[in-house]
Amino acid sequence: MGPSLNDIVISSGEPEKPAENITCMDASLYKAAAVGKIEEFNNYQGPELESLKTPNHDNVLHVNLSTPERIWQRTRFDFVLQILDKCPSLLLQTNAKSQIPLHVAARYGYSTIVRHLIMFCARVIYKDLEKLGMDQLNAVRGMIRHTDQESNTALHIATRYGHVEVVQALLEHEDPDFPYFANINHETPLYLAARRGSRRLLSILLDKSKSTAHGGPHGRTALHATAMVRDPWVTRIILEKKGNLTKETDENGHTPLHYAAHLGHDAVVEELLKWDISVAYIGDKKWGMTPLLMAARQGLFGTVRKILSYCPDCCERVDKRGWNLLHFMAFRDLSRGFRILLKNDNATTTEYGSVRNLRDWKDASGITPQQVFNACQYDKEEKKEQIVKLLKEIVNEEVAEKPVYPIGLPNISADKNLEKARDAHLVVAALIVTVTFAAAITVPGGLQSEKGLEQGTPLLIHEAVFKAFVVTNALAFIFSVSALTTHFGVLDNQLSGFKFFRETVLYRTQSVSGILGYATLAMVVAFSTGSYVVLKPSHGLAIVSYLICPAFLLCIWEILNPLMQM
Repeated sequence: MGPSLNDIVISSGEPEKPAENITCMDASLYKAAAVGKIEEFNNYQGPELESLKTPNHDNVLHVNLSTPERIWQRTRFDFVLQILDKCPSLLLQTNAKSQIPLHVAARYGYSTIVRHLIMFCARVIYKDLEKLGMDQLNAVRGMIRHTDQESNTALHIATRYGHVEVVQALLEHEDPDFPYFANINHETPLYLAARRGSRRLLSILLDKSKSTAHGGPHGRTALHATAMVRDPWVTRIILEKKGNLTKETDENGHTPLHYAAHLGHDAVVEELLKWDISVAYIGDKKWGMTPLLMAARQGLFGTVRKILSYCPDCCERVDKRGWNLLHFMAFRDLSRGFRILLKNDNATTTEYGSVRNLRDWKDASGITPQQVFNACQYDKEEKKEQIVKLLKEIVNEEVAEKPVYPIGLPNISADKNLEKARDAHLVVAALIVTVTFAAAITVPGGLQSEKGLEQGTPLLIHEAVFKAFVVTNALAFIFSVSALTTHFGVLDNQLSGFKFFRETVLYRTQSVSGILGYATLAMVVAFSTGSYVVLKPSHGLAIVSYLICPAFLLCIWEILNPLMQM
C-alpha cells in the first residue's frame, strides 16, 4: 500500500486544524496499472488492492481505463479481467467524483469492457452485496444506475460522448420501463443524444426504453435539442415517437419551431410545420414573438418564405409591441425592406401573402414599418429616438443560446456630428475657392502689356505646364463651387426625382466630402505646375518644387492604404 500523507501544518498562532488524509499510489504500481502490466500486481505483497488509490481516489481500474490508448485493447481487457479476479470490490469503488469504473469505461467507449463489468457483477456476489441482500439482477441494475456527483449514470456519459455500442450494452441489462432521470444539469440521456444530433443513439434509446424521459436544461425537450442541430432526420425520429412535443415550450415560452426559425434551420422548420402547422402561431412569453417574427428579426428571409409557404396568414400575428413582419424586415435588411415597403410590386406582395395589409400597420406607439425604415436609413424621422430605443431592446436577446444578430443601430447624436462635418467642409470649400480665384487673376509669370495698355496676356501662355496649371486651377475652383452648391442644396430643384435622398444630412456630407477630395487634388496639381513654370529658370529648384506635392500625396497613400484594407 502507498503511504498515507499528512498535511504540513504551518504554525500561525491559531489552533491547528485536523490533518487531511491524502492517499497516493506507488509510482511503479501506478505505471503498471496505466499500461496494463499485470505481472507487477502478481508479485505484489502489500496491503489489499482496494486500498491503492490516487489523491483523487482512483483505484487501479480507474487508472487503467482513463489512460489514453497506448496499449492494445486485448491487453487492457486482460488486465481488467485479472485485476477483478484478484480484488472484486474494485468494481464498485468510487473516486472523488463518485464515479465507479463503469463510468470511466463508458466515457472512453470501451464497450467490451463495459459488457465484461456487467457480466462480472452478475456472476460474482461478494460480501457487500450479500449484506444488502441483493440478487444478481438488482446488483447489475444498481451498478448501471449508479450516479456520480453530477447525477450522471454510465448511460448519461456514454450518450454525451456518442458511444453507440456502450449505450446498447447498458440498455440490454436495464428495465425498459425504467425512466432515466435528468442529471444535475437537467439533461436526460435522450436529450443528450438529441443535442449531439445522433440518429443511431436516438433510435436505440427510443426503441429500447419505453418511458425515456425527454427533458433538458432551461425547460427544453429533446425536440428543442434537435431543432438546434440542423438535421431534419433527427427531428423526424423524435416526432415519430414523441410528436406531442411540438407545442412544448422552454422557460421562455419558446417552442422547437422558435429555435429552428431563430437559427435559420430551414429543413427543420419544414419538418416541424409538416407535423403541426399550428405551432407557427404561438408567441413566446416575453414579447409574444412568433417563429416568423424571430426569423425576420434575424434577417433570415429564406426562413421567412418557408414559414409563409405553409401558413401565409401567420404574418398577421404581431408581438406585444405591435410590431409585425415588416417592422422587423425594415431594420434588418434595408435594401429588401426598401423594395417591399416603398415599391408597389405585385410579385412581391403575392410572395408574402398578407404582407400588403401590414405596410401601414402602427404598433402600440404609432410607429409604422416605413418609419422604422426611415430611422435606420435616413436622418429625418421624428420618432427616431423612440425607434432606436426599441431596436436596442429587440437585438439584446438570445434564443437557443444564440444572440440576435447585431445590427448597426442608428446613432441619435450622429446628425449633430455630421452637421459639424458639413460646416468644416464649407470652410474648406470656401478657402479653395478663394485661393484658386486669386491664382486665376494673379497668373504666374505676370502679364505682357500690349501697345501701352494695362491689359495684357500671360507671359507663359505658350508653355504646356502653364496650360496644365490653368486647367487644374479651374477644376479646383469648379469642384469647390460644386461642393458649396451641394451644401446649400442649390441642385435640389434640378434633381427633384432624388430630392428624398438629397435632403439627408448623410448624403450631403458624403457628397461634399467626395467633391472636396477632387478639388484638393486639382489644387495640388495646380500648385505644382504653377511653381514649376515660375521657377523654370532655376531648373533644379523647379524640379524639386514640382515633385514635393506628388511625393507628399504618395506618402499619405502608402500610410492610409494598409489602414483601409484592415
